[in-house]
Amino acid sequence: MSRNQNHTTTPKNTLKGGLKSRHLTMMSIAGVIGAALFVGSGKQIALAGPAVILAYLGGGILVILAMRMLGEMAVAQPDTGSFSTYADRAIGRWAGFTIGWLYWYFWAFLMGWEAYVAGQILHGWFPQVPDWGYALFITVSLIIVNFMNVRNYGEFEFWFALIKVIAIVAFLIIGSLAVVHLWPWGEARGVSQLTAQGFMPNGVKSVVVAMLGVMFAFIGAEIVTVAAAESADPAREIIKTTRSVVWRICLFYVGSIFLIVCLVPYNDPLLSQPTHGSYNVALSRLGVPHAQAIVNFIVLTSVCSCFNSALYTASRMLYSLSRRGDAHRIMQVTGRRTGTPYVGVLVSSVFAFVAIWMMATSKMDLYDVLMQATGTIALFVYLAIALSQLRMRYRLQAQGVELTFKMWLFPWLTYAVIVCIIAALITMVVEGTYRNEVAYTSLLAGVIVVMGLVAQRWEIGTRRRGLQVSGAPG
Repeated sequence: MSRNQNHTTTPKNTLKGGLKSRHLTMMSIAGVIGAALFVGSGKQIALAGPAVILAYLGGGILVILAMRMLGEMAVAQPDTGSFSTYADRAIGRWAGFTIGWLYWYFWAFLMGWEAYVAGQILHGWFPQVPDWGYALFITVSLIIVNFMNVRNYGEFEFWFALIKVIAIVAFLIIGSLAVVHLWPWGEARGVSQLTAQGFMPNGVKSVVVAMLGVMFAFIGAEIVTVAAAESADPAREIIKTTRSVVWRICLFYVGSIFLIVCLVPYNDPLLSQPTHGSYNVALSRLGVPHAQAIVNFIVLTSVCSCFNSALYTASRMLYSLSRRGDAHRIMQVTGRRTGTPYVGVLVSSVFAFVAIWMMATSKMDLYDVLMQATGTIALFVYLAIALSQLRMRYRLQAQGVELTFKMWLFPWLTYAVIVCIIAALITMVVEGTYRNEVAYTSLLAGVIVVMGLVAQRWEIGTRRRGLQVSGAPG
């Protein structure tokens, strides 16, 4: 009996699904829109100048290719474990174990940071309650949402995402009017800032460093392949959302960043300040009243959405790991009525409570240091996707399986993605800006690999001992 057969779920421990097409559509949009766009992009603009457009374009192309590869595998074999399951099947158990736990760690740890940001914003508005009190309220509220049927999670994400989409569309309209000199307020006009101080004022190196930072902003696009397994027609939903990732990245990221660098000097000191950010600075220069309050509301919505998605994704990854025997079997226990893996939800929220405790005891700086271990997990995920797709495609072709959704220009674009990711990791180490992130993430990955290999050897030994006792041939 295989490992997967030993750890299959019983009927009472099965995800019941319930996500609708409109939920998945909005979730696929929300996956690539977060606080990294509204606030974090300002730091990249200040670093690379207007040429930051190239950084976002380069990072976006990498994500589009990774999503196409993931879509090919997910359409052929939909699974709530997504790329972790495919790495297990295509590369080996240690790979699925490692990338699954790394991904879980990323989202579980990110929840603590999102709770912190939400607490800071709410405390700024209503200082009567400490920031950790608001963070605790947000955390408990979204845990309750994830305890309910997955349809409730889909509804919350739908409305969270809709707010973000409306905000970005409004910004694109206002910014476009200002670029063509039709916006009557504010001081920002035309495209003069695009070349006023040079398109690439800090050289090619700054664009490369910015692109490395930009790649982290896109992680989340792959969540839809996890969620699609809980829909009525996973293959159709994955094809639709994977195809739409192209225009989503081009419009929401490249489009809005283009407008910002046209209207705002790249060396505006407010751009790189976390209390302001690119959208706030741009809206202020456009004469929009209460720009900071508006952006703070959008960021609050974004971090709540990200927390909600992170908790959902982390709990489903634990569920999948448990099904494959790579996590304790209790992680796949689901509610009798809701079909939600509530144990996985509780375990996944542990770092959020750690962050709240650190906020209450003024030790949040330590959490910032620990966050560095998540720095390059996105690149490890994309690398696992590329390697898995490469091996799985050859395997399926050998079996005569006809794929309905394929990666472009296989295998050349797949090899190109692998080379680019490895080159990016090497550049991070050599250049130095993200050296700690690479080191800490690699150390964490190494520890998880060792754990996976030990677990694999232990299971093989147990199986052999069982065969010897039963007298079956080894």
